[in-house]
Amino acid sequence: MKKAVHPQSNRPTALHLTSPHQNITTMAPSTTTQKPPLKSTLPPLLLGTATFNTQYVPDPHSLPYRSIVARAISLGVRGFDTSPYYGPSEILLGDALNALFTSESDPLPREHVFIVTKAGRIAGDEFDYSPAWVRYSIYRSLQRLHTDYLDLVYMHDVEFVSPAEVLGAVKELRRLRDEEGVIKHVGISGFPVKVLAELAEMILRETGEPLDAVLSYGHFTVQNRLLGVDELLARENEEESVLKRFNKAGVEVILNASMLGMGLLTQKGIPPNPESKESPLVKWHPSPPELRIACKKLGELAAAKGERLESVAIRWALEEWARVGAEAGVGVDAGPGSLLKVGATVCGVSSIPELEETVTEWNGVLEGLEKLATAEKKEGRAYGSERQEKVLKLVEDEMWPALGDWADFAWASPGDGYVNTRRPEDKGQVPDDGVIAAHEERVRNRK
Repeated sequence: MKKAVHPQSNRPTALHLTSPHQNITTMAPSTTTQKPPLKSTLPPLLLGTATFNTQYVPDPHSLPYRSIVARAISLGVRGFDTSPYYGPSEILLGDALNALFTSESDPLPREHVFIVTKAGRIAGDEFDYSPAWVRYSIYRSLQRLHTDYLDLVYMHDVEFVSPAEVLGAVKELRRLRDEEGVIKHVGISGFPVKVLAELAEMILRETGEPLDAVLSYGHFTVQNRLLGVDELLARENEEESVLKRFNKAGVEVILNASMLGMGLLTQKGIPPNPESKESPLVKWHPSPPELRIACKKLGELAAAKGERLESVAIRWALEEWARVGAEAGVGVDAGPGSLLKVGATVCGVSSIPELEETVTEWNGVLEGLEKLATAEKKEGRAYGSERQEKVLKLVEDEMWPALGDWADFAWASPGDGYVNTRRPEDKGQVPDDGVIAAHEERVRNRK
């Protein structure tokens, strides 16, 4: 077991620094055209659609996914994150966006949204990072998402394959960016933050070009702070902090995802009994039973203060990452033309009330940070709002001590016994399903 290092929503309103039809600069990718920096085009809050998947809900098709996406746009959420690995997520998100793109009354221009997907992970233990599969996956994503280009693509869960495979896949994404113009920015995603940092350093060393973005998930939460624990606790270590390593590797933006630990930090929690039928998360969530029990106690602490654990965990992660990510130099503009920098976050929801709660908390974060940005510097910690002060005290004074040894615990990824079920001879073999032919036809029609 790893030893720890210790130290109700209001009515939703639209994101006040953006509007649903605020333009995002989207120059066609080119080797000769100067692209705007990612930190000026990537929205600070993105809707993650891993929840549009059977891992989170029994029937994703029954979700009000069109309404969720439309409501997100109306609230000013302009970024959307998905993956082919998330079951029907790409298809559902694409359907929802296409309904907005093709609306007869008020069509949404494509350049007003920022679409992110991933490539390389096919199933739980199946990965193919070959150039042929990456290319096929991107063409398929373009069709599913009803777009001619993708704003950002990650190689998905890079810790499951060799560094050489990651390097080759990143090179193919960059080729698709430079030669075909179907991708604007390239990054990697994964769970172990030190592995992500090592790969970012390797890619810069081998190619001379840094990654545009890294997506870290589950490592900046109330329970697991490892992405920015040195910065949070203002401590100095012999080893460089992970964020400093990313910065030195030239990574422009680090995004934080899975603020709730993939369902671990909720009032309901995840049952510790592996035979439980209460939640679909029981079958696949990698957390050990003891960690689930420890996190369930956090819900009790939240309830004693009149809060839900979800609300506390979301608010803490949103505001602390907004601050820490910006201070580490890996943040983004808080809005078009804004001078305020914030760490970017991907939030996953499966209902409109969950979306509205998250946006309400995010609006409070921005208001508090703007207040701090204009306030006079004072000794001691500065709080942006009374709510944040309440949340910080609850988390630091009660929740972190209650976690004990489970604070900053991260399960192994990959787990023991992992073997890539994709046979070497099958890598690069793509289905004859018309995806490539349809893409080539679209290209011919545009000429």
